[in-house]
Amino acid sequence: MTLEEISGQENTMDNADRVQSAGAALEELLIAAKKQDYLTVGVYESAKVMNVDPDSVAFCVLATDEEYECDIALQIHFTLIQAFCFDNDINVVRVNDIDRLADLVGADDSGEPKDAHCILVTSPSANPWKDPALDKLSLFCEESRSAYDWVPAITLPER
Repeated sequence: MTLEEISGQENTMDNADRVQSAGAALEELLIAAKKQDYLTVGVYESAKVMNVDPDSVAFCVLATDEEYECDIALQIHFTLIQAFCFDNDINVVRVNDIDRLADLVGADDSGEPKDAHCILVTSPSANPWKDPALDKLSLFCEESRSAYDWVPAITLPER
């Protein structure tokens, strides 16, 4: 085995640990933000918040799964949301387990699962919300961007 192969294996293991750690941090963040009522759930609801008060958006989660991968309209929305986030220095991640995200953010008033394709963590501009999980995710996104991974994928921990 060459030095490059050994180094590549270590980087892969480090990357897997980073993604797993980021997944746990994302779960913590979503639970904490939900308790504070700092979540906006749904593509259209998120677009409204971004249009009205972009400074209140602290973090963005885009979610899909195999069922929605070919949904062109959803992919266009994702592209526009990502562009908006990049322009406004908002960190964005992708999650491939929309059912798990829907479980985390809960149901709407009628008991139906919420549309978890886009989730925004917001923070009032007058009193910015600080959370250690948000700091961890911001660092994860910054490290990913330095490796040219502009929208990193995160795997949520198993339950």
